[in-house]
Amino acid sequence: MEQCSYWQRAKQLIITGLVISTIFLAGCNTNSQVQGSAGGPNGANGKGCNRVGVLLPDTTTSPRWEQYDHPLLIKAIDAAIPGAQVDYNNAHGVSDTQLTQAKQDLSQGDCILVISSVDSVAAAQIVSLAKAQNVPVIAYDRLIESRDTSYYVSFDGVAVGELQAQYIAHNYQRFSAKNPTTDVGHVNVVMISGSQTDTNALLFSKGVHEILDPLFADKTLTFENEVFTPGWSGALAGTEAAVQLSNSSRDIQVLYVANDDMAANVIDTMTKMGINNSGGNPILITGQDASVAGIRNILLGNQSMTVYKPVMKEAQGVGDLVKALHNGTDTKAVTGGKTSATSDGGSIPSVLVQPIPVTIDNIQQTVLHDHYVNLNDICQGVTNAAAASICTPHS
Repeated sequence: MEQCSYWQRAKQLIITGLVISTIFLAGCNTNSQVQGSAGGPNGANGKGCNRVGVLLPDTTTSPRWEQYDHPLLIKAIDAAIPGAQVDYNNAHGVSDTQLTQAKQDLSQGDCILVISSVDSVAAAQIVSLAKAQNVPVIAYDRLIESRDTSYYVSFDGVAVGELQAQYIAHNYQRFSAKNPTTDVGHVNVVMISGSQTDTNALLFSKGVHEILDPLFADKTLTFENEVFTPGWSGALAGTEAAVQLSNSSRDIQVLYVANDDMAANVIDTMTKMGINNSGGNPILITGQDASVAGIRNILLGNQSMTVYKPVMKEAQGVGDLVKALHNGTDTKAVTGGKTSATSDGGSIPSVLVQPIPVTIDNIQQTVLHDHYVNLNDICQGVTNAAAASICTPHS
């Protein structure tokens, strides 16, 4: 089927990139070991480790990285190894910068690395360098495409896509349009997916297709296109939406958008095009991350749903692994035997947290209940009646 080709092509890009990366590493393996600390392999697989490197990818694809992940990871590691030194870095979206930061961490004696990669394939080089020094690498939130990755802590990526797609499958009829010529109802679907260099984006897309492909096949829904967005760029997502809307003469009923930041830019673009998504003939728009902007857009009626990923549980998973590594105890008690496959045939022990769908109907029971977002922040500028039960002060 045509719609499956996008997932297949994206997966092939990951595999091709990994092969190139592997060839490069093979040629540089000797030099890589020299670039590590002069003492050679010294990480002891994390046992007795009191210096941990934490490397996050950027500050732009989602506010979660600095607002939530950064402080929660530091807190979890401090609790796991009291008195440990945590060396924190953010790559600001540049893969080469992240590699340099990782080399610095290894050279100064960091004996466990926690990495949310800028590029899931390129980060395999960091794993290779760490392995040469017997330093375990915990891939955080984004799987590193290397069979030598020690552990993976994240959310079930396929499940995230499935939750987004299930919302579409259960609600598309409210957004159906009729062809003025034939008077036949239709639902045209465009997918604006995340970055192809992030394995998560491919997993989300896979989850969406697992749910929606049967509906595409029997013509319940009409698949128009899927585009992947380099760097999860919100601005590019807005441009992609404008192109798709123009190419279809604005005849789109469902816009699958991979995360809230991209969705916010898509909504802004639609507004500039004169499309009022909270008015008549709205478009179903998905999101992910349960950001303040995403929740506010749901309250305003501009966005239909998002996916909440309790970052505190994810960070705690890292803390539990770090503690087990430091103490030299069996990590299976932490992973429960779960694994995740890499494109080079690896099976990585994993801690996978279940994501939660959020709509206007359960904002109070989820993100507000967990204090993930603040009521004043999400209700800023929200005056519509649909959000009154949440945003109107009660005496």
